[in-house]
Amino acid sequence: MRIVLASGNRGKLEELTRILSPLGVELSYLKDYPEISPAPEDGETFEENAIKKAKAVCEATGEIVLADDSGLQVDCLNGAPGVFSARFSGAEANDEKNNEKLLRLLKGIPREKRGAGFVCVVALAIPGGQVYTAKGTCRGVIKEYPEGESGFGYDPLFEIPDLGKTFSQLDPETKNLISHRGKALELMKEIISGLVIS
Repeated sequence: MRIVLASGNRGKLEELTRILSPLGVELSYLKDYPEISPAPEDGETFEENAIKKAKAVCEATGEIVLADDSGLQVDCLNGAPGVFSARFSGAEANDEKNNEKLLRLLKGIPREKRGAGFVCVVALAIPGGQVYTAKGTCRGVIKEYPEGESGFGYDPLFEIPDLGKTFSQLDPETKNLISHRGKALELMKEIISGLVIS
């Protein structure tokens, strides 16, 4: 069984590969199909975007496709940046600019009001129209400054209070156990295992 991972985000691909590799499925990537343009992420929910991306690449390749959409929801910002997490700071957005904007918006906000949650929805599209989804969440607090060297996106700012560490300070195995993406993919692994067996 082969699955195309519909993402061009290197950090995301590394996490997906690490979590899915025990299944013994063959993984390929969107970069292996340079003629395919990613579907626009213009849905109002993570689920809409994940399904749209998975179905678009599935139709273009004729392969089974796994896509995800994920983001950060900050309580005191009424759930922002949400589905706009990757492009939070505008057209020229990158991780550094997004983090800078988030810290700017939260300046002066006390720790007890800096609660946030990461959300991830993964969608598996199968030729013929069948689509499966799974969702994972992880709660934390937004720090006043970045810490840690690994990870990507908002990882350096997202602290797990029980561990006293940001996602960027965790080793990959620990992060995958507790992260939104790790939880969503664990649920999806059960679905994929069922498909492999059947």
